[in-house]
Amino acid sequence: MTNCLYFGDNLDILREHIKDESVDLIYLDPPFNSARDHNILFASPGGGQSEAQIVAFKDSWQWGEQAEREYGEILRSGNVRVAEMMQALRKYLGENDMMAYLVMMANRLLELHRVLKPTGSLYLHCDPTASHYLKIVLDGVLGVRNYRNELIWKRSNPKSHAFRNFPACTDTILRYTKTDDYFYRQPHETHDREYVESAYRYSDEHGPYRLLPLLNPNDKRPNLTYEFLGVTRVWRWTRERMEKAWEEGRIVQSKPGAVPQYKKYLNDSLGKTVTNCWTDIQQVSGNEALGYPTQKPLALLERIVQASSNEGGVVLDPFCGCGTAVHAAQKLERQWIGIDITHLAIALIEKRMKDAFPGIALDVRGTPKDIDGARDLAERDKYQFQWWACSLVNAQPWQGKKKGADSGIDGLIYFQEEPKKLPGKIVVSVKGGKNVGVAMLRDLAAVIEREEAEIGLFVTLALPTKPMRDEAVKAGYYESPVTGKAYPRVQILTVAGLLEGSERPEYPDLSQGGMTFKKAKREEKKADQKPLF
Repeated sequence: MTNCLYFGDNLDILREHIKDESVDLIYLDPPFNSARDHNILFASPGGGQSEAQIVAFKDSWQWGEQAEREYGEILRSGNVRVAEMMQALRKYLGENDMMAYLVMMANRLLELHRVLKPTGSLYLHCDPTASHYLKIVLDGVLGVRNYRNELIWKRSNPKSHAFRNFPACTDTILRYTKTDDYFYRQPHETHDREYVESAYRYSDEHGPYRLLPLLNPNDKRPNLTYEFLGVTRVWRWTRERMEKAWEEGRIVQSKPGAVPQYKKYLNDSLGKTVTNCWTDIQQVSGNEALGYPTQKPLALLERIVQASSNEGGVVLDPFCGCGTAVHAAQKLERQWIGIDITHLAIALIEKRMKDAFPGIALDVRGTPKDIDGARDLAERDKYQFQWWACSLVNAQPWQGKKKGADSGIDGLIYFQEEPKKLPGKIVVSVKGGKNVGVAMLRDLAAVIEREEAEIGLFVTLALPTKPMRDEAVKAGYYESPVTGKAYPRVQILTVAGLLEGSERPEYPDLSQGGMTFKKAKREEKKADQKPLF
């Protein structure tokens, strides 16, 4: 299944849904095991930091039951080389956080190797925390001979607060292929103007050109040794090609007896060859930034997708985060598969893709599609359920996701009625339990007053009672100063009704949701290579 987002553990998704040798390009940007929590910052009216800052994922691992189970799976995988390598790493590192991280990665890399086509490539994005160990794991899974590059991306300017070490400003991208028969298209970047002006100093009716030598650096090539224009040398080209270029006016001899040179026109240049050191792609900033931690720039993924896949090929990102890889794949007319273990990420990617590509057809799997699926999610993980339920009403998840903390708010919506006026605020309360009652609505009314919000949404998995609906009416109405229309201050919305489309929140909004989430820029057409100027 392509052009599809999967919610769940990527190990399970790969095993159950992705066929052998079905993917052309894999890009993965897994957590780096840096022992950090990564927060996601949502759009905030007025330009300040949003109070709806929450932990998107924990970038840390611990040795425990799951690590031991996955380690056993590796030993039983049938890949003797990887099994022996992981045993050696465990003997060296012991049973610690780093070993747990490497076990998690090795098990998934074995599945990624399985789904990769023989002509396919894999790019693993990492930092120095674990890159040296990850390269060992990749050598074991994909083979030492299939290592191609260590790409260095300068992600930022060095910070001045490092006093005992050189400031860090780069990430590493390890590039491997499955076999020697792999697809690759050399990328180029635009020549800078100063280089063009200094190198392409000549011009004729065909445009600017530079003069380059025709001599062969290998002086022991008898078949390329001959006399041309009165000069005998070991030439770069055969006599036939040399004479053809002379007839086309591509060869210049400054004076009789001088060594000829050939014209290389600027129009014939593809641009500056991209090496393994990428300093021309800046980190995410401005309108591109969606607030997701570790978000990578679209230009970085476009380069990778163009270099290692063709139009129509399949791109897979098993740790898709906010979806930059699948965005690049869609923009460049590839098929794609994205996997993430949080509903927050899946909801953000779905919104991003629909903003950037209006009318896009995509499938989201693993998220509840009916009331039974919603109940199952609520029973398994109430926090994931709350994030998912917030996405049903286009609300930001609230920051209070620490266990035991309850501010009475699970989500926020901002709405804009009048330009240049302060936005209105809607608080969202999500209930995934089997029983709901009037007291919960009274609590929501109190939260509306405390937060100085205009409206409160009560999103419930269980069906509300008639006394609850009566209580909601008692809360009164918010009257729009623009339209004069009145909106219930407390609105009860059932998960079933939201899924069916028979219920929706009521509030005025000139910004069409732009105050709540940052919108991805709409893509007008596929990306083409930019002209030199």
